[in-house]
Amino acid sequence: MTGTGIRLAAPAPGWAIDADVVVVGSGVAGLTAALRCTAAGLRTVVVTKARLDDGSTRWAQGGIAAALGEGDTPEQHLADTLVAGAGLCDEEAVRALVTEGPAAVRRLIGTGAHFDTSATGELQLTREGGHHRRRIAHAGGDATGAEISRALVEAVRDAALRTVENALVLDLLTDEHGRTSGVTLHVMGEGQHDGVGAVNAPAVILATGGMGQVFSATTNPAVSTGDGVALALRAGAEVSDLEFVQFHPTVLFLGTGAEGQQPLVSEAVRGEGAHLVDADGVRFMLGQHELAELAPRDIVAKAITRRMREQGAAHMYLDARHFGAAMWETRFPTILAACRAHGIDPVTEPVPVAPAAHYASGGVRTDLRGRTTVPGLYACGEVACTGVHGANRLASNSLLEGLVFAERIAADIAADSTASTAGTGDLPADPAAPPVEPADTTVPLPLIVPEARTAIQRIMSQGAGVLRSADSLGAAAAALEAVYEQAQNHEGPGKAAVPGVESWETSNLLCVARVLVAAALEREETRGCHWREDRPERDDADWARHLVISLTPDRRPVLRRTATAAFPPVNPGPVATAAPGPATPPPADAPREP
Repeated sequence: MTGTGIRLAAPAPGWAIDADVVVVGSGVAGLTAALRCTAAGLRTVVVTKARLDDGSTRWAQGGIAAALGEGDTPEQHLADTLVAGAGLCDEEAVRALVTEGPAAVRRLIGTGAHFDTSATGELQLTREGGHHRRRIAHAGGDATGAEISRALVEAVRDAALRTVENALVLDLLTDEHGRTSGVTLHVMGEGQHDGVGAVNAPAVILATGGMGQVFSATTNPAVSTGDGVALALRAGAEVSDLEFVQFHPTVLFLGTGAEGQQPLVSEAVRGEGAHLVDADGVRFMLGQHELAELAPRDIVAKAITRRMREQGAAHMYLDARHFGAAMWETRFPTILAACRAHGIDPVTEPVPVAPAAHYASGGVRTDLRGRTTVPGLYACGEVACTGVHGANRLASNSLLEGLVFAERIAADIAADSTASTAGTGDLPADPAAPPVEPADTTVPLPLIVPEARTAIQRIMSQGAGVLRSADSLGAAAAALEAVYEQAQNHEGPGKAAVPGVESWETSNLLCVARVLVAAALEREETRGCHWREDRPERDDADWARHLVISLTPDRRPVLRRTATAAFPPVNPGPVATAAPGPATPPPADAPREP
């Protein structure tokens, strides 16, 4: 059963396996958590939507931030993170990140990750936006994520850790007390398991990555459809800060109307001295911020967008011709190859760039041990909202957050007597656990036809992109509601949606899109990467606080504003289950529905 009584329409599970922990996702956060849980003697299963190395981590170019260089300290890293977060970081969470980060990176190196070093064997460190020190460790020049993914995947295989690849997680399973008891999932293609099944486990770790595919143009891979956030909402968990979507300032411009995953031009290029210029060669970031091109990402993205509007241009340029061919080939080989594949040679010409959706600073709300408001459900990585990022993630803090909080989650689960005594040893090859079926009190969510995916993405890019206003967000909310109502009433073009990967993904995208727009409409100010044209000023008196969101049994988002910038305690308790139906009208002072 689920906390809201909502689940995706899907066949009943036809097979099941038992575990102590199921990790959903195979990026840096998921695989780190899985390895630590396994080392603690917990039977661990990794479920991943594609292949083990196909998540967002492998696309990370810039690197991983930590106070590893001479003269740098965790306090300086903390200060830069708090500034970038625009008043909404949880300082205790940031302190945990920056103090535990250096040792976590060294453990990652011990796992087998090879970072770029100098001739004397010292880590080569670079700068990115918002950092006052060189503290970004990188690998393969600009292939840091790929190297981290390689090392962790190899470690998982060496540990003979059980994995279920090509599997889309569907819904959380809970027991009669509302505690997590596993997940349902659909395995695509042939293998030991196929179709809908279940992994029964008292602890579930969501490490599903982001939701970038909710927008037309994004740096995120095709698998980033917000599945973890949507699952958590249906399960009754709280999410927070979804309005803070970071648009990376420098994404390779592929032409007006380009959609899907776009090539990223790492911030590290600017960290090494590249300049942002307009068509006339003017460096427009000078005078905008003390760090110029290395200002926090929200400031750079806004400056690029403003310049584009002023000049009626579709993009700006990143000029790094002064690097020379040798530096491009050794420091940024991945970016160089991507540019040349699209007919652009950054050695001899400026690179056309424009902002695109990149990273969700918000997500499933957790405490410092990764616990959500649903007992037994944890979250880490981009799917989580730990309080580290606030209103705008500091560059290259994401990989570090995945490392640090994955380790914290594994330690918490290992210390939990319920999980620790559930059993140890290898999983049987053909477990005899009975399939778990959703309880009768749950009802299937009306599925969205796959053809609606493009419409949802265009609605979001037009109404909830870099530039937002009450009018644009209101129009987006209305258009998304129309898509939802068509599904409710089985209206619209084409056949009714049937259970399947494409309709499940599209349903998840619509779920997170509706919640994101509701939050963006509610926050009537400009802060971090949330830019309201009609509310251009930051308002600390009313808005130095978070928006916490949950779903009602009739599938409507309900928002409440925290009293301060600090997150309230998570305190996971029993999840109340309810049959779907009209929501009880709240009292006047209760959280309100948008």
